[in-house]
Amino acid sequence: MQPKRILIVDDDVAFTRMGKLNLDQRGGDHVREENASGNAPAAARVFQPHIILLDVIMPGMDGTKLPARTRADRSLARIPIVFLTGTITPDEAPARSLDGNGMYSRSKPVQLDDRVKVIQDHTARPAAKP
Repeated sequence: MQPKRILIVDDDVAFTRMGKLNLDQRGGDHVREENASGNAPAAARVFQPHIILLDVIMPGMDGTKLPARTRADRSLARIPIVFLTGTITPDEAPARSLDGNGMYSRSKPVQLDDRVKVIQDHTARPAAKP
């Protein structure tokens, strides 16, 4: 499988650090952390991730606003975004779209196996049209 570039955006430094460490230990993928939500669009433009794993409730730019910013940028418009959030239960996550545009979500804490599956599922299918 080809290495993926994964951008984790969350204001919780411990959460992004653990996510990066876990994914790095699997090997092959390139993971970048961004803890300041306002810096996420610029980080995505530079890193050009295959997928963005995004928290919802953050100071500064709320996670629900970032998808609109990425969709408005041609270089980012096709990048899948998956919300990782504590605002929903694990039972709600598969059926609930937090942004109204069909973006998927997972309830925190997200186990490594589930995170890997989400990355594989969303980077294997063709990207949505902007």
